[in-house]
Amino acid sequence: MRKTLVFVAAAVIGATGLAAPASAQSTSPTPAAAPSAGSVQLNVNTAINQSLVDKYVRDAPNVALAKCDGASPAFSSPVLTFSNYTPGPFMGADANISADAALKPGTAAGTYPLSVTCGGKSYSTQFSVPAAQVTKVPSGAAKAGDGSMAG
Repeated sequence: MRKTLVFVAAAVIGATGLAAPASAQSTSPTPAAAPSAGSVQLNVNTAINQSLVDKYVRDAPNVALAKCDGASPAFSSPVLTFSNYTPGPFMGADANISADAALKPGTAAGTYPLSVTCGGKSYSTQFSVPAAQVTKVPSGAAKAGDGSMAG
């Protein structure tokens, strides 16, 4: 639930920070191939970062969003797990359901499918996963002095 609250708070802050000239610009593009009756995406753009849609962000909350009619919506992806399904609407996104999305351990960088099924209909998109960053100093790395020789 905490990740969803962070997402909603970010969307509210992002929507509040938009100036009048920027309001004509869409903050959550829907894939062009998606029918108007439904859509699915990973993450939503904010006023600060306009490149979040359909990109997994490592070490940050990620949220799958969908607009669809019907009961029992279910997200699916071969590399994501979903929890905390939450009904919308959501500020900054044309969606009526969301779920926290977590990357399965060992997933390599690349492009993967994301789908939602609800009311007997399915909607799909592709999202990208960036390469993992080095989080540990390699053994044998150069070390700086302790400052005792400074004069």
